[in-house]
Parts: sequence; C-alpha cells; structure tokens
Amino acid sequence: MKAMPNERAAELGEYIVNNKATVRATAAKFGISKSTVHKDVSERLEKINPNLFEQVKEVLEFNKQERHIRGGEATKKKYAAVKKKNKKK
Repeated sequence: MKAMPNERAAELGEYIVNNKATVRATAAKFGISKSTVHKDVSERLEKINPNLFEQVKEVLEFNKQERHIRGGEATKKKYAAVKKKNKKK
C-alpha cells in the first residue's frame, strides 16, 4: 500500500473502526508493518481527522484491555495441541 501517508492513515483508521481490528490484523490486511499502522493512527490521524482518531483510540484501548485474555487463550490452545500430539505417540 503505497498511498500518501495522510490518506493511508485515514484508510487504516476507517478499517480499524469498522472492523474493530487490532494493529496486527490491520497491518496484515494492508501488507504493511505494525509500526507503520501504529504511527499512522496514533500520530498522523490525530492531526488530519481528530474525530476518527478518537474512535480509533477507543477501539485500540479496548483491544489493549483484552490482550491478556487473547494471549491466555492462545497459550491454552498451544499446550492442548502439544498434549494431544504426545498422546498419539
């Protein structure tokens, strides 16, 4: 995605708000780095569209609060798969 940075920031912000997406998911969707997404939506977007910035900020804050839950679920799945694999042996 080689758009102008301000246009890209607005597009990323819209995607995050509409899909309740994480920075990681947004980066994967647009084929750019997490650092770029974060910089665009936390610095550039505030200057070009403060209303959208506030909406994005709310979504990202919610994702941040749930991060430990998602991480715990991933770990649980990982060890369940390991246990299942060991039982097959």
